[in-house]
Amino acid sequence: MANVLNSKTDDPEPGAPRDHAGKEAPLLSAPREGVPPVVSDEAHLARVVETFGSAAGPVAVDAERASGYRYGQRAYLVQLRRAGAGSALIDPVACPDLTDLDAAFAGAEMVLHAAHQDLPCLSELHLRPDRLFDTELAGRLLGYQRVGLGSMAERVLGLRLAKEHSAVDWSTRPLPEDWLCYAALDVEILIDLRDALEAELDEAEKLEWAREEFAAVLATPPKEPRPDPWRRTSGIHKVRNQRALGAVREIWLERDRIARERDMSPGRVLPDSGIVEAATAMPRTAQELAAIKPFSMRLARRYVPVWIKAIDRVRDMPVPELPQPSVPGDGPPPTNRWADRDPEAASRLEAARETVSAIAERVAMPTENLLQPDAVRRLAWAPPSTITTDAVAEHLRDNNVREWQVALTAEALGEALHTAHG
Repeated sequence: MANVLNSKTDDPEPGAPRDHAGKEAPLLSAPREGVPPVVSDEAHLARVVETFGSAAGPVAVDAERASGYRYGQRAYLVQLRRAGAGSALIDPVACPDLTDLDAAFAGAEMVLHAAHQDLPCLSELHLRPDRLFDTELAGRLLGYQRVGLGSMAERVLGLRLAKEHSAVDWSTRPLPEDWLCYAALDVEILIDLRDALEAELDEAEKLEWAREEFAAVLATPPKEPRPDPWRRTSGIHKVRNQRALGAVREIWLERDRIARERDMSPGRVLPDSGIVEAATAMPRTAQELAAIKPFSMRLARRYVPVWIKAIDRVRDMPVPELPQPSVPGDGPPPTNRWADRDPEAASRLEAARETVSAIAERVAMPTENLLQPDAVRRLAWAPPSTITTDAVAEHLRDNNVREWQVALTAEALGEALHTAHG
């Protein structure tokens, strides 16, 4: 089965194209028309809007963020390419409103790779596709083992993309020329990749499935902020008591405030490991806190008095104000508890998973793209009172399962639930 990745760039897939002499596929090192100048003022942006708006066909779009460097996920560079218009590189710091460009693209298909990563930051700039082709998602539906842009370009087009700048700080100004070249190349091949993948999808009789998936991506509403984002602190499972959990919360909130004020990735202020260690140890003095290794980082050390005050607040906090160990969700409990809480549900889940896995193997795609794991869990935990194909299908639709997925799985899942029930 496919090894599903979630990156725009990854290592070449084993068996990637080589020429007759056994050499690697050629490296794409420069855009066809050269690296375009960065659009950084309204006059230049207006010319791009006119040029791209008068062209035709799909529009290749990409965005570069400064993940790991800056607070949040805003775009720091937007790349475009369209037949008849060439390529454009837009600085969204200098040009933060792309409403006119969005209007110029009305009705056009936008081609992105891993669209779920870029759509939120593009939406902040008022650039929103009317129609979408996601080359990463197409690769998943086709069963590609690696779906990073680099691997897919090599496998499908026989071209290698440089990847040495994939994790740089794109908030840097001015952006180095070699970074801009790398960014322009990301959209250079997207339309060609889209066309090749569409042909593959059509041949595999998966094109309509892909169109449903692309539409579903566009229809997905923005994620609601998590009520307790601090609960996602890496390593929080090591925290064993309620007061220590309160310390995680208070330190996390202080770190988030500092990171937001400094426009810096929270992990560069203080890594999660430092939060967990401090919450577990509950140090009373600055010296004791500074002895914890992550607090030797420059910024973490600078804010030692802040961290100590946060810990002291928790030490004196009444028990009712401390956070509960876990917050109940609206879905089933963790599956590792099913065998004890509801053995029949555990049997249904095992049967449902085996069924989905078998169908995914038959249609050559990852199980999670055939059917969302959450939908499988909810069906197994609380199935329809009368298990029929129609009832299972309706249950799946209620959990945002697409029609092509329903058609492939509803009948088989109904049979699996009957079998598990005995």
